Amino acid sequence: MKSVAGLFRAYLLPAIVFQSVLIGGAYATGREIVQYGARYGADGWWCIAAIGAGFSLMAALTFEFARRHKAYDYWQFMRALTGPFWPLFDMIYAVMVIVTVAVVIAASVEVSQRVLGMPYGLAVGLVMLVVTVLEMAGRRHIERFKTAGSLLLFGSFAIFAVVVLESTWDNVERVFETADVSFVPQEAPLALLFVGILYVGYNLGAMPATLFVLDGQTRLRHSVIAGLITGVVSTVPFMLTYLALMGHYPDAGVLGAQVPWLQMLPDWLTHAYAVIILWTLVETSTGMIHAVVHRVDAHLQGAACPQLTRLQTGLVTGGILLTATVLSGVGLIALVARGYGLLAYGFLALFALPLVGRLVLKRL
Repeated sequence: MKSVAGLFRAYLLPAIVFQSVLIGGAYATGREIVQYGARYGADGWWCIAAIGAGFSLMAALTFEFARRHKAYDYWQFMRALTGPFWPLFDMIYAVMVIVTVAVVIAASVEVSQRVLGMPYGLAVGLVMLVVTVLEMAGRRHIERFKTAGSLLLFGSFAIFAVVVLESTWDNVERVFETADVSFVPQEAPLALLFVGILYVGYNLGAMPATLFVLDGQTRLRHSVIAGLITGVVSTVPFMLTYLALMGHYPDAGVLGAQVPWLQMLPDWLTHAYAVIILWTLVETSTGMIHAVVHRVDAHLQGAACPQLTRLQTGLVTGGILLTATVLSGVGLIALVARGYGLLAYGFLALFALPLVGRLVLKRL
C-alpha cells in the first residue's frame, strides 16, 4: 500500500506539473481560449470535447511510455519513441519553449503596465529573476512551488469565472439558446474538433515538463488514472474561461483584446488578477525551462561529463529568457495565432502519432 505521499506523486503531481506549465501561456490571459474555442461561440464546445479527450489520452500514453522505458527526460523519451528522428523534436521543442516564454513575457508586460503601472524593464526583470532563482534552486523547490501555485491558481480562476458569470449569465444563456456563432464564419463540427486537436497538439510541448516527476509511477493504473486526472484539470480552466467569454460574446472589445480577462473582470479584482497572472507566468516559464535543463543534464551524464552547476543552470535560463524577451516584441496576439498553429503540426507528427501508433500496434 502506497503512502499518501506516494499516491500524491503517482496520481496528482504529474497533473499539477502539466497544468502549471499549461496555464501561464494559455488560460492566464484568455487569449488562447479565444483562438481555440470562444471565437466559435456556441459551437466552441466541440473544441472543448476534443481538448478534454485529447489531453487525457496523450497524458496517459506519455506517462505509460515513460514508465515502461524509464525515460524521465525528454531526450531519453524521444530517442525511445522516434529513434533517429529525435533531433527534430529537439529543434521544435527549443522553438516552442522560446515562443511560449515570449508569450509569457508579453502577457507579463501587458498586465504589469496596465494594472500595476510597472515599467517595462521592471516587469520583465521580475519574471526573469524569479524563474532563474527557481531553476537554480532545483527540483524539490520547483515541485513545492508548483503544488502550492496550482491550488492557488485553480481556486483563483474559479473565483474569477464565477464573478464574471454572475453578471453575464443571461448572455451565456442567449448564446446557447440562439446558437450564436456570429463572431467568425460558422465551421462544421469536424473542423472544430480538429481545432481542439491542434490545441492539444501544440500543448504536447508541455508534456516533457512532467517527465521528471513520473518516477513515482510503477503500475499501468498509475499512468491511466493520472492521465485522466491530467485531462480533467487541464480542461476545466479552459471551460470556465470559455463560459466567461460567452458572457461577452460576440463583443470584439473582449474577444479581440490581448488579455481578454482584463476586459471581463471588474476593477476591484484587477490587482488580484495581476498578481495571480504573474505567478502563473512564472510557473509556465519555470516548467518549460526546467525540461530543457533536465535534457542538457541527461546528455552530459550520457557523455560522462559533470552535470550543470547552479551557476551554469542560471546562465542557460537567462539565455532562454533573453531570447524570448526579444521575440515578445512581436505581440501576444500574433504569437498565439501564428506560432502556436505551426508548432502544433510538428508535435502531432513527432509526438502524438508515434504514441498512438504504438498503442494501436500494442507496442507501447
